Formats: sequence, structure tokens, C-alpha cells
Amino acid sequence: MATASPASDFAPVAAQAAASASVRDPRLDFYRGIAMFIILIAHIPNDPWAKWIPARFGYSDATEIFVFCSGMASAIAFGGAFMRKGWWMGTARVAYRIWQVYWAHICLFFFVAMTMAALDQTGAFEKTYVSSLNLQHFFKDPASQMVGIFTLTYVPNYFDILPMYLVVLALMPLYMALYRVSFWLMAGTCVAIWLVAQTGVLALPAEPWSERQWFFNPFGWQLLFFTGFAFMRGWIPAPPVSKFLIWAAILFLVLSAPFGSWKVFTWINNAAPELGAMLRPGWPLTEELRGKTDFGVLRYIHFLSLAYLGWVAAGEHGHRLIATGHSLGARAWQILLMIITKVGQQSLAVFVFSMAAARLIGVALDQTERDVASVFVANMIGFAMIIGVAYLAAWFKSQPWKSKK
Repeated sequence: MATASPASDFAPVAAQAAASASVRDPRLDFYRGIAMFIILIAHIPNDPWAKWIPARFGYSDATEIFVFCSGMASAIAFGGAFMRKGWWMGTARVAYRIWQVYWAHICLFFFVAMTMAALDQTGAFEKTYVSSLNLQHFFKDPASQMVGIFTLTYVPNYFDILPMYLVVLALMPLYMALYRVSFWLMAGTCVAIWLVAQTGVLALPAEPWSERQWFFNPFGWQLLFFTGFAFMRGWIPAPPVSKFLIWAAILFLVLSAPFGSWKVFTWINNAAPELGAMLRPGWPLTEELRGKTDFGVLRYIHFLSLAYLGWVAAGEHGHRLIATGHSLGARAWQILLMIITKVGQQSLAVFVFSMAAARLIGVALDQTERDVASVFVANMIGFAMIIGVAYLAAWFKSQPWKSKK
């Protein structure tokens, strides 16, 4: 009897999946790069620019872009390992990434906590920066909270996205094992876990002194991650470019805006109070369906609508994101695309750095009146720093110290 190769468990689908996920799609890194810039703005304390990020105009925001694109990137980085080397080696590859993300989370927490404590120790500021992040519990009882930090039973609000990502990554070996049996078994399990998460029974504790839960429930958000994963692996066919779908997506985004954004509702209410009075009862009705913690269904539909329009706008195979021509405008567009793509390619390093840098930028803005000029300069400095980190991370990953033939 012939002996199966390590990858034989996935042999029926390996060739098909390889064709769809072996080449990195330019749309993936471009949109993930856009998300990194938005995330930086969103995390700078009291940044006026944050009033105009996508989260202020609908249900979904940059978090959805980050999670969805991470699922797509994981389909290339980890899904391929499962296909080529088999389940055990694929699981080992995922475990290694979990190890990296875990220590990124730990280092981020201690760096930010140290920075906030150092600022408070100077006595030069009126506000308490430790309290601004609700970290006073950690400094009052560091021994017990240290255990919580390392076991992820203490997850401060500002540090909640990487723990969610860790749990979602840990689900990948389970889903890949289920996929060996049937795609529908895997998909059904994914949807079932998401549905159960909507009830709140899968919520994870975020701190021992209260009933606060993880802000991002990984068992809810895994649906979006594995949707991106399935698209990139070719398990779900790409949607057609259809006028009907384009207009359906646009209509959903426009009509849901007053219910997904208090800013939009206020605009409508001020312009037409009668219409605002009609829309107001709809807010409580959508409260559960748009929840961010458990990733409500309206956030899912809203993001898929945005993603579809972004997919159509980028063109087939993302050809509109590949700049051509030699004119001044074409070259400027090419440089901009190159920078945004580079930031998207190094998303973990950029994300961790931006979370730390955002707090320091906020401290700098506290010393100003947050006028147009100071806010512009602060955000531009932040953008320049994450771009620099992206290029530096790429340089280190290229291992230039190794000799090349």
C-alpha cells in the first residue's frame, strides 16, 4: 500500500487553492495600508481628524478592514503551509505566528504603561496619563495584574485587538481540519460559533474586579476573518461585477448611515426634524444587530458592501492599483500606492508601533490648542513615523546582512 505524503490530506484542493492564493493581491496590502492610517488617527486621543474616519459614517470601520485583510493574508501565509506540508506542520506555522503576536501584545502593553507612568512621574502635566488609559489598577496591584496580563484575563480596553487576533488564529487549525471533511462543515461551524457569540455566552472576562468583557469577542469576529480567508483560498467565488450589486451596496450604505452613525443622524435631524423624528425609533432596533463587541450582522453586511465597492473600484486583479505612465501625476500616484502598500505589508509592526506612538502624539497635542495647524502637523508626523517603521521592518525582514550569490 502506498504511503500518503504529508500534504495528501489536502491533495484534492491543493492545486486549485494554490492558483488562487499563491500570488499576493495588490488590493490586500493597499486596503490594509489604508486601515493602518485610519487606525492611527482613531487612537490619537482627541484627534479632530477622528471625527471624519469611516466609523463616523456607518456601522463598520477600520477594524473590519484590518481583520478581513488579515484573514486574506493568513490564507497566503498559513493556508499554503497546510496545503503543502499537511495539518501538523500548518498548525506549527500558526502556533509560531501566535507566539509572535502574543509577545507583540505583551511588549506593547508594558511599553505604553511605562511611558504613561514616566509622563506622570515628571509632574509636569495636569492630567494623569496612567488614569487616562484606566491603568491605575495595574499599578496599584502589579503582582496579580501581571498574571492577568500574561494569561489574557486582564485585557485593558486600549490593548484588546491583538488578544482577539490570537484567539482567531488559534481557531485556524480547527477549521482546516473541518475543511478536510467538508467545506460546508467548516463554514457551518464558523457561522454557528458566530451565532452563539451573539448571545453573549462566549464572552471572555477582561478584568477580575468587574464584569467587563473583552471589547472584541474573537468568537464573533472570527466570521469576518475566515470570510477573508475563504475568499483568498478560492473556497468562496469572487462576486461578479454587477450594476445591481453595486447599487444594492450603495443603497445599503446610504440608507443605513443615519442608524449606524450619530453624526449622520444629527445632520439629518438638524436639516429635517420631522424626518429625524421618524428615524429616531430605529436606533434601539439596530442596537443589538450592530454591536461591535460580538460583531453584529449589520456590521458584517455594511463591511461586505464597502468591500465589494472597493473591490470593484480597484479593477480586475487590482489593475487600477498598479500605476503606469511617466507623467508627473502618474509618478505621484505610483509613489503613493507604493507607500500605502508597504505599510499594509508590514501591518503587525506598523500596528504595534502606531498604538504606542498615538499616545505620545496625543500628549504633544495636549500642549497645543489643537488648532488646524498643530493637528495637521501631528497627524503628518504620525504618518511619517508609521511609513518609516514599515520600510524599516521590510529592511530587517530582507536580512541584508546575509550574503547573496
